[in-house]
Amino acid sequence: MRAAVLRGPGDVVVEERPVPEPGPGEVLVRVTAVGVCGSDTHYYDHGRIGRYVVEAPLVLGHEAAGEVVALGPGVTAPAVGQRVSVEPGVPDLTCAQCLAGRYNLCPGMRFFATPPVDGALAEYVTVHAAFAHPVPDGLGNDAAALLEPLSVGIWACRRGGVTAGSRVLVVGAGPIGLVSVQAALAFGATEVVVSDVNPARLALARELGATAVVDARSERPTDLGDPPGVLLECSGVPAAIAEGIRALDRAGRAVLVGMGGDEVPLPLSVVQERELEVTGTFRYAGTWPTAIALVAAGRVDLDRLVTGSYDLDGTEDALTARRRDPGSVKVVVRPGP
Repeated sequence: MRAAVLRGPGDVVVEERPVPEPGPGEVLVRVTAVGVCGSDTHYYDHGRIGRYVVEAPLVLGHEAAGEVVALGPGVTAPAVGQRVSVEPGVPDLTCAQCLAGRYNLCPGMRFFATPPVDGALAEYVTVHAAFAHPVPDGLGNDAAALLEPLSVGIWACRRGGVTAGSRVLVVGAGPIGLVSVQAALAFGATEVVVSDVNPARLALARELGATAVVDARSERPTDLGDPPGVLLECSGVPAAIAEGIRALDRAGRAVLVGMGGDEVPLPLSVVQERELEVTGTFRYAGTWPTAIALVAAGRVDLDRLVTGSYDLDGTEDALTARRRDPGSVKVVVRPGP
């Protein structure tokens, strides 16, 4: 099979590799679509993210969908021919975090495209059968792949307690911010305000249902009247984090979704005086059934986020698309074969 392999910063090649054999409890998936994430571009640009360093050739890509083509020993479902969305992290299922239902925090997690674990930018990939989620026929391949970032938004809304009548501020209108907007509305939020510096992204947020937008170059969220009860901070920008926290209503909750620096200034007096809750969020757990249902019901539009597509030979172009085109939102690689 062919796979797109990162050999070092700025060095991606397509090479031949053996088709993997599904082991016990696994299925072999023919990959039909892979969304390019900011983590993929960061590995491409820098060869590392924090403590995760690309020390050996690595296949990128963790937002994936495909079709089951073979079953490993002991597997009866999903069946051969079933289209699936891939949940890219496999926990050990035995640790205290897993047993408590927090498998996203499993210290033994093996996550696609996180060194040294290969990802899905290849023609075939093996997947734990329990994490190959069947999708209905009406849900396309690109959308099936983008259930992964949607899961990030769903998990953020759960962590923030978004419910019917919530007022939500989403800071950062990148792909995660835009799926968080849709997830918040699907969870029942009546007001969803989006803040960003990119007018095109703000226009798309409006199109996807945001009730108001804030151009952070000249406006502040506090200019819009009633303060939000939930902040979904999707930018990771230190100044934006502080500004979003200051905009929160009393007893509000700030959910830090975007990955910023290790240390950021925090307006502690505001947190204390308003009894705010500031919480982190890491990936997701148990989100795929909700994600599939929301997209299948037309409550979330993932196809609208796709601004470009490439074949496997165009992987490098896919990884640099946002650098070349500020209007790029989400690009998808379709490996074939």
